[in-house]
Amino acid sequence: MVRETVRKLLLTTVFEELNKRSLLGRIVRVYPEMQALLEGDSGEKQETLIVSWDSLARRKDEYEDLVKKKIPENTREIAVARSHGDLRENFEFKAAKEMQRVLQRRQSEMEIALSRARGTDFASPDTSVVSIGTIVSYRNLQSGETQTYTILGAWDGKPEAAILSYLSGIAQAILGKKIGDQVDLPTETGTEKAEILSIEAYQVPVPVGAA
Repeated sequence: MVRETVRKLLLTTVFEELNKRSLLGRIVRVYPEMQALLEGDSGEKQETLIVSWDSLARRKDEYEDLVKKKIPENTREIAVARSHGDLRENFEFKAAKEMQRVLQRRQSEMEIALSRARGTDFASPDTSVVSIGTIVSYRNLQSGETQTYTILGAWDGKPEAAILSYLSGIAQAILGKKIGDQVDLPTETGTEKAEILSIEAYQVPVPVGAA
């Protein structure tokens, strides 16, 4: 029944594309097995997003704020602006409608991302190679400088705290590498050659006051 509904939704021209994607995203959140059907239709594989539980909770809160606060507020703004008269010269109405498109696009993107997200606490990562949930040190072979990064989930990147999303350019370059391996790391001007010095397991911080 669900599979047939998804097939009909994929084929229908009744809904705008953004609304269709939003509906499909909601269906996949409830029925993850439908993801394979969507991938078969688009010809593109939608890979799982590995994320921390904290970042997943934050993203869900953002989504709830979007659909329960920002979108309803925008709907009211459109109604008020429409009541002012001639829509051709109604700049408030045009601005509110443009914001509506932005919010709908954001809703669709967030629903698709949440349908792909899988939470983890990064416990027991494979430290024989650089993997998600490891702390990696490497040395720049030109300058001799060393750098240490923690490789975490898709939504956990904080470069200022030396935490990289595994989807970042540097992380992608070193994932799967072993101690002693040399890699070409992306920079703003090209690449730099580096050598992996150490790989350690990331330890999830214990909340203050926790037993």
